[in-house]
Amino acid sequence: MKLLILDAGHCLSLALARESNRRSDVELVIEPGLDLAPERLDEVAPDALIIPPLSHPISADPSAVTAHAEAVEACMRACRERDVPLVWCVSDQLYEEGFEGVIDEHVVPQPRDEGLRRLVSTGERIRAELPRHLIVRVGPLFALEGSHAWLGELLDSLANGEEVRAASDVIFCPTSSDAVAMALIGMLQQQHCGADAWGSYHLAGTEPVSAYTFVSMVRTQLATRLEGRGESVELGSVKALSHHHDQPLRRVLNCRRVLEVFGVHQKPWRLEVGRMLDLWCLARDEDAGTEEEPGKA
Repeated sequence: MKLLILDAGHCLSLALARESNRRSDVELVIEPGLDLAPERLDEVAPDALIIPPLSHPISADPSAVTAHAEAVEACMRACRERDVPLVWCVSDQLYEEGFEGVIDEHVVPQPRDEGLRRLVSTGERIRAELPRHLIVRVGPLFALEGSHAWLGELLDSLANGEEVRAASDVIFCPTSSDAVAMALIGMLQQQHCGADAWGSYHLAGTEPVSAYTFVSMVRTQLATRLEGRGESVELGSVKALSHHHDQPLRRVLNCRRVLEVFGVHQKPWRLEVGRMLDLWCLARDEDAGTEEEPGKA
């Protein structure tokens, strides 16, 4: 199976590359940006085109949101002309005001923000004009590297002693980019074998949590690991922010359909964070070892 991935530096694109390197049944072609000439589809002849999500569209510059939507729609038209399936991942922030309970796939977002409405309109066009598509709504992605990585930036900030601010009244399901990459490839493999289960799906980590609790847990786990290694590091503090005084805003995606259709289980974000913290510490050891090596001529 050959996949064409856009936005090479995105944390999800990097995760897809890592996952494909562990397999012998997937070939990736990765383009640097979102601009895709229709002729490129002819050259690559992929089995699917994957577009990573625009993270934090609520706080993104409106021009960036519009540019992302226009790029996705241009890709949709090219895919329609050449009968190539399109996979578009989109942030759960489209559910701007959240829901009291879990959010099912059939619930179409109805945000008030103009930029978010523009993204919803793009999704509606894909559903109307491109039968073979997957729109995958994901929780906040985290990874160690790449754009929109969050966890890597968070660890660097804490290790540098910087204060980190996070909302205590916004509840969501943090989602590992590695877990999303594994799920997407598995879903597309099944589609490639004739599953024919196109449509919209939700994919997020288990255990709803506030942004403040997530960041605080990461700080605690980081401190524990550094202390266990004999390092004395004054980590940055975590400050709780409150935006919704009446009741917390909940964006909890119901991922039942992706399990029933593709057998994709949600991954616990705590385990994924722990694994990535181990990798971060290992890279820290390697960097320290490089610095201690004597200079070479």
